[in-house]
Order: sequence, then C-alpha cells, then structure tokens
Amino acid sequence: MNKYEIYYIISSNADEAQREAIIKLFSDMVTSSGGIVDKLDRQGLKKFAYPIQDKIEGYYVLMNFTAEPTLILEMEKKMAITEHFVRKMFLKLDK
Repeated sequence: MNKYEIYYIISSNADEAQREAIIKLFSDMVTSSGGIVDKLDRQGLKKFAYPIQDKIEGYYVLMNFTAEPTLILEMEKKMAITEHFVRKMFLKLDK
C-alpha cells in the first residue's frame, strides 16, 4: 500500500448536506477498499484566483490516506461523474 494525498474542490453551489455526502463518499471508497484515511481536513470556502466553471469560490478538502494504487483510478473515474465536483489533485507521498 502507498500513502497518498488528495486535494479537491467541491462547488460552492452544493449545500452542507451535499458537501458532506461527497466527502463521505470518497472517504468510504478508501476504507471499503481496505485503505486507511489518515487525515481529513475540511478547509472550507475559499475564493479562486480565477473563475473555474463560471464559479469564483469553492469548498476545499484535503485528505491523506493509505491505499492500493488501483484505488486512485477508481476515485478519478468517480470524481469525473460526481455532481458539484470542481477540481482534484492526487499526490503520492514518500514513505
């Protein structure tokens, strides 16, 4: 298993319940695949440096986790079709 960090942005149009459902969805993907969520940091609403998808702000989330490399592809596919998802960035961390 490898250590990863994902930084993602949820649309500001999503209400609190929708944001929490998205955060739970991706945390559960990690745990259900046998991984471990090491840290989950809800950083809140922040303004963008430039408009993204005609929006000027988004809800930022940072998650550190340990999982198999195959999970990253599954998560990217799920994020691509998830409503209210703006951006994502995965990083593989050194052990």
